[in-house]
Amino acid sequence: MPIPDLPENVPRAFVAYWNARNAAGLASLFVEDADFVNVVGLWWNNRTDIEKAHDYGLGTFFRHSTVEVRRTKVRQITDGIAVVHARCKLIGQIDKQGQTLDPRIAIMVFVVQRQNDGWHILTAQNTDVVQGMETNAARSGTVTSLSYRK
Repeated sequence: MPIPDLPENVPRAFVAYWNARNAAGLASLFVEDADFVNVVGLWWNNRTDIEKAHDYGLGTFFRHSTVEVRRTKVRQITDGIAVVHARCKLIGQIDKQGQTLDPRIAIMVFVVQRQNDGWHILTAQNTDVVQGMETNAARSGTVTSLSYRK
């Protein structure tokens, strides 16, 4: 898959590499000193670490998973910089015993920059959507999603 020609194609390229279990291809979408923050706040600060982390995940607990882009929104910041939001659905993640977990919905945010060969990711963040919840609460080392509405 080539480097995306439009900012709105970045999430689709990310997902295509994910679904092909191609961590090197996925990492190729990022600039060398890119940042990536995952759903639990792990933060990788360069393309090599982003590739290693995704290679590990795609070979273990995500080895049977697929991701689908459901919606994208592009906000052009300048002629060569954009913010892309993508609502995605992940299915097929497995637990430590190898049992399939429930599907997850997430919002991915990409800050992308146009370069000579197409649009590359400067930074990305992945946030799980927890339906009906407003925030997280931490107590005694456990994080629980909460809603304060009745």
